Amino acid sequence: MSEIWTWAVLITAVIAMLGFDMAFFGRRSQQITFRSALVWSVAWATIGVAFVGVVWWLRGDAAAEEYLAGFVIEKSLSIDNLFVFALIFSYFAVPLAQQRRVIFWGIVGAIILRGVFIFAGAALLDAFHWMVYVFGGFLVVTAIRMARHSEVEIHPEKNPALRALRRVVPLTTEYHGDRFFVRVRGARTATPLVAAFVLVATFDVVFAVDSIPAIFAVTDDTFVVYAANAMSLLGLTALYFLLAGMLQRFQYLSLGLAVVLGFVGIKMLISDVYTIPIALSLVVIVLVLTVAIVWSLRSSRDEPDGPGDSDPAVTDEFVDGHSR
Repeated sequence: MSEIWTWAVLITAVIAMLGFDMAFFGRRSQQITFRSALVWSVAWATIGVAFVGVVWWLRGDAAAEEYLAGFVIEKSLSIDNLFVFALIFSYFAVPLAQQRRVIFWGIVGAIILRGVFIFAGAALLDAFHWMVYVFGGFLVVTAIRMARHSEVEIHPEKNPALRALRRVVPLTTEYHGDRFFVRVRGARTATPLVAAFVLVATFDVVFAVDSIPAIFAVTDDTFVVYAANAMSLLGLTALYFLLAGMLQRFQYLSLGLAVVLGFVGIKMLISDVYTIPIALSLVVIVLVLTVAIVWSLRSSRDEPDGPGDSDPAVTDEFVDGHSR
């Protein structure tokens, strides 16, 4: 099957699934129930795993195995994004009904931007084999940093993309339903939803710097890498609403993700000496994440809830200089 045809199938499938998600999940800024988020999260995870059949049909057995391992890596690392989403929404006091719209368009932007990262990374690895050691070393260093610093801090007022946005278009402090832009005294003005979207998109790029080198430890097939990334991001909106009230319970998830990053980093560093089988990689990744999640849930159940545990503490000022 030609390369153009396989990419056409993938891109068409991703666009169709994005359209389906936009049309049927959380329509018209309605409140999203826990049950709805659970059903959609399970459905998207099932679709992501089942997509291995499409990869097998298009690329064969080896690509299908690589896709499954890559999907598990990317899906697990994407969960870390949810902690940052919660902080951003708290900072901008984004109404619950509008959070879905911001995440959705953030995912669309991420799928596009990650494509750029993937092709750039593939070009580097193809032209300079020693870049595999750079990527591997970077992942090991990132893993150590993640293991030593469990809490994520964001400083929106220092974000360069947000600074650039404020220079281009004025920002209002008021929300206008799910609209990104409104006219105030005849001038086109951005609502806080735009500011939240910019931060969601830019922080996803930061996370992509970690996750994309990680999947290159599994495969150098850009089609498989992009498919795993895109499918892992689909359904992230539903997963956010499913876990939004429980994020603080997963206190050891960052440690588990650090172990995963460290493992794939070491895999890249020793790739010229020994190739770790894909099946073994998949078992290690699933086992580590399962232990981290179970350990987190057991620990949170044994500890008494403290005041404000469910919401991230945010003391920074609002984007226009006014405190919330």
